[in-house]
Amino acid sequence: MSNLSRRATLATALALPALAAHAQASQMSIATGTTGGVYYPLGGALANYLTRGIPGLSATAEVTAGSTANFQLLGANRAQLVFGQVDAAVDSVRGAGQFRGRVVPSRAIAVLYTNRMQVVTTADRNIRSMADLRGKRISTGAPQSATELFASRLIEAAGLNLATDFRGRERLSPAESTAAIRDGKIDAYFFVSGVPTSAITDLAATPGTTLVLVDHDQYAERIIATHGPVYFPEVIPAGVYPGQTAPNRQLSVANILAMREDAPPALVTQVLNILWQNREDWARVHAEARNFTLDVQKTAAAGVPWHPAAEAFWTAAGARLA
Repeated sequence: MSNLSRRATLATALALPALAAHAQASQMSIATGTTGGVYYPLGGALANYLTRGIPGLSATAEVTAGSTANFQLLGANRAQLVFGQVDAAVDSVRGAGQFRGRVVPSRAIAVLYTNRMQVVTTADRNIRSMADLRGKRISTGAPQSATELFASRLIEAAGLNLATDFRGRERLSPAESTAAIRDGKIDAYFFVSGVPTSAITDLAATPGTTLVLVDHDQYAERIIATHGPVYFPEVIPAGVYPGQTAPNRQLSVANILAMREDAPPALVTQVLNILWQNREDWARVHAEARNFTLDVQKTAAAGVPWHPAAEAFWTAAGARLA
């Protein structure tokens, strides 16, 4: 048995006595995202693992608008476990942005994978840069989504005015955005997600369509100066989507799983034990889950506190959280 396996087994064994207290009938709502993204399939699989692994628990993955909505649901205790981007999570614990002074006791329990901001268009629209979006019709994502939050910040960093520099602005889900660009109703859309994501794959696979992903990593310094180190440059390699012949140099943000500060420590430990034990199966649900590793559990990221039970779990498993 490897040292890692021994640590994980030890963490499980230490948790078992306390977990019995939570083997009772209960419901758990898992807030995910839109059906065209990555949160939803991963959340559906997670709900199955938890329902099978925790006696008496019925866990359900809920379709939502995305990260901002998820932390609002967590604040209202209408969701007990949420997927979310770090930028929205930071706003929630500070009561900033769309949370308007209402502080949410969000606590990270795991760092998952990177969400990539994808500025999506097609070759016939003649958009090759952020500046080329001026005067175009765009979608900035569903209301209360992480896409909408990130898109508005990127547009500002690129020197564009969301209110005046576009011929039209829609607030569509990724699947709706793909349909709208196919139908000629918009010229480009923003979507932040793991890759590949089904909505963009569907657009790229449309006969007669050549996908274009607009580079924007040159705005990293400007957006970080305004909003803090929650964003960082990355590259989507060529070939991730059908017909994508060039790499896309873009900005990214980390994803976390979060629960409330008052979530029972034993339940938090149990959720993490079950998810960690099922991580190989989770990676078969979507490739991004392969990035759920000990190495990424370095921090709750840029201002999101750890739940103490999660901090203890990852430390026992061998992660370096600082």
